Amino acid sequence: MELTDLRDTPPWEWPGDAGRQIRKLLNNRNADPAERLLAAEFAGDLTVLDNDLANVLLTVLRNNEEPEELRAEVAIAFGPVLEMGFIEFDEELGEFDDPDALPISLGQFHTIQDALGRVYNDPAAPKLVRRKVLEASVRAPEPWHQDAVRTAYTSADPEWVLTAVFAMQYVPGFENEILEALNSSDPEIHFEAVVAAGEKELKAAWPHIFSLATDDSAEKNLRIAAIGAIGSNRPQGADELMTELADSEDEDIAAAAEEVLSAEDPFEDEEDDEDDDEDDEDEDEEDGPS
Repeated sequence: MELTDLRDTPPWEWPGDAGRQIRKLLNNRNADPAERLLAAEFAGDLTVLDNDLANVLLTVLRNNEEPEELRAEVAIAFGPVLEMGFIEFDEELGEFDDPDALPISLGQFHTIQDALGRVYNDPAAPKLVRRKVLEASVRAPEPWHQDAVRTAYTSADPEWVLTAVFAMQYVPGFENEILEALNSSDPEIHFEAVVAAGEKELKAAWPHIFSLATDDSAEKNLRIAAIGAIGSNRPQGADELMTELADSEDEDIAAAAEEVLSAEDPFEDEEDDEDDDEDDEDEDEEDGPS
């Protein structure tokens, strides 16, 4: 198997030994650096990640002698499993709701969190590694993240600010900063602010986001991010705007709008449930004492 073949193959169609091949490359410090980077990128897919592969990734992450680009890519690889673990974790029970839904154990989940926190707080760790550690670790927010995000955002370093705004979509308490970042002249920061505003459902951001979605002069990726933010929340006027954009001459914009229109309204089920509850109440009243 050539590792590059995986890029054009859906993960569920990867060969059964893909995880073993990825582990082998990551363990081989004499391997082609580009191939090890690619292996780290693929390692984050939940179809191959398991406790054994996670241990290999942790070894690379903790090793100050490994290339910083590789350590950064390894940190990013932990993002998806951390996010899934955060969703599945039941704080009252202190365990995953469905342990079989995750490819790693609860103990490994906490080990990854601890390792990321230690690397972030390591003054010897390169900035790139620390930034990617923060970006990955916030997928399962912890108390230390608020101070880390605030420090990054108030720094004079645009790269740290970019990391902070990305993290704000996951870490609570930064609504004002997200709204402020929507006015950034840095296109990458602006993009992450749009995504964060959508994730946080910030009503004050809708005029700006609606304006972006219809601005033919805006960067395409920014417009698509705005369309996605509108689609995930369906504020008033969303369907009308998406119908209009679905007729756009730009195929990418039209496709993004059509995807929103074809998706179910996230609040439709809630409205249906409320209607069902009202119907049940009416039936109860009819069936109750006369």
